[in-house]
Amino acid sequence: MENKNYTIKDIARMAGVSAGTVDRVLHNRGDVSAASLEKVRKVLDEINYQPNLFAIGLAAKKRYRIVCLIPYYIEGNYWHAVAQGIGRAAQELAPFNVSVDFLHYTHAGEASYSQVCTQVLGEECDAVLLAPNFREETLQLTSALERKGTPYAFIDFNVEGTNALCYIGQDSRMSGYIAAKMLMGHYREGQELVFFLNNRKQNPAEIQMQRRMEGFMQYLEEKHVGLPVHDVVLDKENAEANRHTLDRFFHECPQAVLGVVFNSRVYQVADYLHATGRRMENLLGYDLLKRNVERLKTGEVDYLIGQRPALQGYGGVKALCSHIAFKRPVNPIQYMPIDVLIKENIDYYFEFE
Repeated sequence: MENKNYTIKDIARMAGVSAGTVDRVLHNRGDVSAASLEKVRKVLDEINYQPNLFAIGLAAKKRYRIVCLIPYYIEGNYWHAVAQGIGRAAQELAPFNVSVDFLHYTHAGEASYSQVCTQVLGEECDAVLLAPNFREETLQLTSALERKGTPYAFIDFNVEGTNALCYIGQDSRMSGYIAAKMLMGHYREGQELVFFLNNRKQNPAEIQMQRRMEGFMQYLEEKHVGLPVHDVVLDKENAEANRHTLDRFFHECPQAVLGVVFNSRVYQVADYLHATGRRMENLLGYDLLKRNVERLKTGEVDYLIGQRPALQGYGGVKALCSHIAFKRPVNPIQYMPIDVLIKENIDYYFEFE
């Protein structure tokens, strides 16, 4: 239908209802019959009605508060990018009486995560944006939020079996499958594969890694049955210990020349390769951290998979605001692109202009 500005009277006439009925539907004030509601919504869909959100914000007396639970971060890391996206959304939403606050936990720290889950239940807030970590603690938190009637959204990882308003992030299994397809495209007979990890596979803190590995293993089971796969567990902080671990591994397993890191720390392996002059046939990792990108450019890393963390944070806050303040429907699954970056295209990549 032709794009034009429709008044409430126009919409009422087209729907065959009163202007007061249209006003109640637009402002979610209730006291509208199901039949009238359906008539008005049908007209709104036909004309692609877009409310004047700025006017709504100025007129609203209610203030809305969104609380965001994400890991502690340092400048330049993955969660710093998420926080930047959240901050950008908060700036845009401030005129609509929406405030955004953070609660932080230690990534992979079960006690810290449990504590912040308990803390948010004592907060006065209208919605929660959650980067989930431990599954059981997450299910306890989301059940409590549902009992309170507080909507919540997930970013980074989707925990099934909940009633989240939406999930914004990658399809983790598919990203793992694509990672395997890219890496194994270089496979030659006799080569072996290595997973560089920071925790054991069964660690309950590593639900994101586990989902990616499921997709990766699905591809191997389809195309490379029986391929030798090694696990190397690295320390998150101790570079010297990692050097000894990697020295020993590559001495004992010289055929392990294809490597993958399922988290943001591919720079640990790449820095070792750079310092020792070793090379792997192909090394793949996740996330566009500065240190990862540096090693992509110097050639130790062959592929980085980006997942647009800033856009996840931004979209999560905007989705919750659309629901609680503007009463607009929200797409329950909003997958981020699975961006594959190589040395030749990394300089052309951006997330926000």
